[in-house]
Parts: sequence; structure tokens; C-alpha cells
Amino acid sequence: MNTRISVWLAAPLLAAAALATAQDAADLVLRNGKIVTVDPNNPEAQALAARGGLVMAVGSNEDVSPYIGSTTEVIDLEGALAIPGFIEGHAHFMGIGSAQMQLKLGVARSWDEIVQDVKNAVEESESGVWISGRGWHQEKWDEVPENAVDGTPTHHTLSAVSPDNPVVLRHASGHAAFVNAKAMELAGLDAETGDPPGGTIVKDADGNPTGMLRETAQRLVRAPSDWVDSVERRKVELASREILSKGITSFQDAGSSFATIDLLKTMAEEGNLDLRLWVMIGESNESLAVKLPHYKMINVGDQRLTVRAIKRAIDGALGSHGAWLLEPYSDMPETSGLNTTPPEVISETAELAIRHGFQLCVHAIGDRGNRETLDLYERALEANPDKTDLRWRIEHSQHLHPDDIPRFGALGVVASMQGIHCTSDGPWVAPRLGDKRAEEGAYPWRTLLETGAVVSNGTDAPVEDVDPIESFYATVTRRMKANGELFYPEQRMTRQEALHSYTLAGAWAAFEEDIKGSLEVGKLADVTVLSKDIMTVPEDEILEAKVLYTIVGGSVKYEGRR
Repeated sequence: MNTRISVWLAAPLLAAAALATAQDAADLVLRNGKIVTVDPNNPEAQALAARGGLVMAVGSNEDVSPYIGSTTEVIDLEGALAIPGFIEGHAHFMGIGSAQMQLKLGVARSWDEIVQDVKNAVEESESGVWISGRGWHQEKWDEVPENAVDGTPTHHTLSAVSPDNPVVLRHASGHAAFVNAKAMELAGLDAETGDPPGGTIVKDADGNPTGMLRETAQRLVRAPSDWVDSVERRKVELASREILSKGITSFQDAGSSFATIDLLKTMAEEGNLDLRLWVMIGESNESLAVKLPHYKMINVGDQRLTVRAIKRAIDGALGSHGAWLLEPYSDMPETSGLNTTPPEVISETAELAIRHGFQLCVHAIGDRGNRETLDLYERALEANPDKTDLRWRIEHSQHLHPDDIPRFGALGVVASMQGIHCTSDGPWVAPRLGDKRAEEGAYPWRTLLETGAVVSNGTDAPVEDVDPIESFYATVTRRMKANGELFYPEQRMTRQEALHSYTLAGAWAAFEEDIKGSLEVGKLADVTVLSKDIMTVPEDEILEAKVLYTIVGGSVKYEGRR
């Protein structure tokens, strides 16, 4: 049943209530629902009215009825749950668009399946066309490929099916890529090529590249700019469509170039961004020093684009043994991971951030990566005692030494975490870290909250699906997807805490709590309506919830089916 109705159809529901005058009328009214507002002063309501993109009333059906006028769009929620629009706290906007345009390798159970996917793509492509894919993870394969090096294959079978097409297949984490011979040839990458700082070119026993590139080594292989430019706007459109379909109204982008920001600004000013973007700049210190004064943007294009943060990465990912640890890996004791950006370089970034009023967001996954980041944040705060509300962030904060957990709250550092990573990665966290380190410091949400930290939530898409329902479920259950077991369940959040992490905490982490994150009069009318009440249904029903409406600024941008 379509429950979007114009006011004349709603008239019988209004009883004797008079229609609002034009100047008092709402643009949109939601009624007959359960509205969880995340506003402690008015935690639950039945109806909501919006005008001019803002919430104008929250209360009972009777409270909101006076705002219904002849042009008001009225949606009967029929008891459905409405919440503040989900805020994706850390993901890669253009990466989601790219994922809609490339091979999806996350379901592959073997290297041979991936090779076959590439072969099929080659047969449908012209010679020379770049073929890209993402999502593979060697830990999810049924067996280790023949002649594997460090658990990953060599390029030969892949190159055999794609002799004339360069191929780049990114790891699920985004911290490694696998390329074929043609791509290496075009990049001039061979046995003589040395490892770049913060990266590794994996080589076989004879010293030849296997095709596996870790961390910064991925930058050695890139598609030509003319090919890239032709698809950028399409990526924005596809990413927006996917994100809105998942109930997300605001998206915090974890690192874009100045060129991408220029495109997003143009589209925002054109009125062609349907969701709200908050963007971290991912550029070198040299570029930042020149351009940063011109790139601070707050609420451009009807509050669609804000740029006020800088992204750095101090280490890699745990899955690819790139996370920087205080002690060696349990399953690869010859390494403690990779420092991908020297701390002194990030300290220079911190100085630029303070000088120009930007937040600093550092990717840190390993316990040493997190400690080094906290140390440099602490030094920056001590050097600038007048800066009492920086809201600097650590992106991921996945594996912490127990001594460092209380430092987040003490320093006012945001733990920008992803619930879904815990349950997706859980089965191989203990083998990487050992049981003691995993129990004490892997995804320690409960301990972080209890020691005063702000914890925001997200998915790191396209590493994981951008779906906030899955990440919410992971946050309140810590039930691993692969085996159904619970991953140190004492660190679970309550449902109210999980919703807060996906709404008001995300807004606070971006200096936006005054305009979004809860449904209050005067705030943006960004609302997500779900088919099931994820706050009360049995745990196993949370994942059955569907997005019925995604509303941005009082305008329906996505409508699903019950």
C-alpha cells in the first residue's frame, strides 16, 4: 500500500482540525509512527512536521495536525519506526560509486573464481580497456592458491586470461591490490623496482613481482587520467543512489582529492547532490600548504557539502598484516606491520590543521598506530592550550593497548569505528593478534564509552556493504558472520547507544550536532523510516528491517517497499 497521501485524502484523519494557512503549513508531515528522536528531552513521538528543510514540530498526531495545509505531503507511517537519518561515519564515497562499475569479488571462494570473473570481463571488453574489481580476501577462500607467496597467488593465471587488458583488483580492505602483467608493464614495474616508502611489492623467490601490491605500492599502477575523468560524475550518481537506498542521509567521506572536491562542489551548487557529504581531504602536506585556505567549505549547496577535515593514514590493515603493532603478529612473527606515513609527517599535517581550523583524522588500526597517533595529538594539544575543542579523530581505532583506551576520552579524541568490521573480521583477529591482545583491545566499544570517549559508527564501504542495519546489528550483537559465534560480547553496545553512534555521535564528530543527528525543532528534517522497530524486535529480526523512506531536508529521496 502506498501511504504517501495528499492533504485531501488525509482530511478524514484530521477530524475537525482546520487546514493550516499557507504560511504555517508544513511541506511534509509524518504521522501514525513511532519516532525515536535521539533527543533526551523528547525521546519518542508519533508525528513530525517539516518546512523549508527543517523540523517544525515533533509530537502527537494532534500536535502536528495544525501544520497540515492544502499543499502538505502527508505520509502515514502505519506504525513504522522513524529515526534521525543514519550518518555514515567513515566510508569512501567515490569508492562506492566505483564498486557499482567494477567486478564484485567479495563472494569469491577461490582465486580460480576470480580469474574466471576477469576472463568473462575480458571477453566483453575491447583490447586495452582497464578492468577493475574489488572485494577479494584470501582469508575467505577455501584453499590457498598453488605457488602462493605470503598466502596470495602469483599473477600468471590472471595474466594468461588478460594479456591485452590491464587488470587491477583491490583487496576488500583497500590496503592491497593485485595486478596482472599488462598493468605492471604499463607502470614499468619489474624485478628491479624497489619498494616505495610505506608499501611492499611482493616478490617470489626469484625476485619477480607476484602482482600483489601492499599499501602505498598500489599507487605505482594507475589508469590514465582521461579514462578516469570520463566516469567521475557517474560514480557520484551511482554512489548517491546506493547510499540513499540504505537509509543514509549524511555521509562522512574518508579522504578525497582536491579534484574530487571540485567536482562535488560543482554538483552541490548545481543542486545535483541528493545527500549530505562531509569530506576529509586526502592530499600531501605540500598541496595542503598551498590550497587549504581555499578549501574550507561549510554547508555548500543547500547544506549538501562540507569540507573541514584532513585525512592521514599511519598504518595499514590487519588482514594484510599492514596494521602497525607494538609486538609482532602472532601468525607472522617476522613483522609488526607497516608505518605507512611517518609520524613526523603527520605532525606537520597537525600544524596545518590547527593553523587553518581543520579537523585531523588519522587512520590507525594497530595498537602502535593508535598509540603513535594519540601521542602526536597530545603533543599538539599541549602546544596549543587555547584549542580546547578540536574533535580530532582516529579512524578505525580497531586494536588498542589497554593503557591507551582511556586516552581517547581524556584527550577528546573521537573513536571513529565500524561495527561491521568486528563481526566480519572477527574469525581471524585472534590468529593475527593472539587471544590476550584480541580480548583486551579489539574493537573495545564498551570500554571506550565507559572511559568517556565519543564513538561514531559506519561501514568503511566499499570494504563492507554501506548498509547501516548490518553494522547496527553487529554493534549490538558482535555475532560473527562467518561462524555465528560472539566476538568478546562484553564489549557490545546497547541499542540506544548503537543508534546514538549512528546519529548524534556522528554529527558531534563533524561539528554538526546543532543541525543534525536528532529530530528536534529547528534541526534538519533528515529522517529514515524502517519497516521493523530495530530498537525492540528480537535480535534475529533486526536484519529483516527494510528502508521504507529516506528523507533529506523534508524531501523523500528514496522510497522502498514494505
